[in-house]
Amino acid sequence: MSTVLPPENLESNPRVKAVFDDIRATRQTDFINNIWRYLAFDADLLERTWAEVKAVMATPSDLDPLTKEMLYLAVSIVNNCNYCVHSHTAGAKAKGMTPAQHAEVLKIVALASKTNQLAIALQLPTDPEFLLEE
Repeated sequence: MSTVLPPENLESNPRVKAVFDDIRATRQTDFINNIWRYLAFDADLLERTWAEVKAVMATPSDLDPLTKEMLYLAVSIVNNCNYCVHSHTAGAKAKGMTPAQHAEVLKIVALASKTNQLAIALQLPTDPEFLLEE
């Protein structure tokens, strides 16, 4: 259960409507998912969060959109965010993630989690070769 409720008439606030219109235009869909609907309880938080997501996830960069979604999915798994796991699994599939790629992402997340925990448990010193030279 959510800790807040979305406003009754979401788009009566012009700031919220502007963000929702930008989401629709950027994503080329009329669908506004729950994270944006619920963040609309605070227009400032909604605007800032959407601006960051748009800048990183929707702006062309050195990473292709599928890779971005798979990275977001991996971090969402590690952070145990059920909502984001579902959202970014769907996003990655929409951008072409195959079942084999999905399985590989899960294998990498599981392996990284295991080896991270081993390194933490062993309190391993960092190899000097991995450190940036100044």
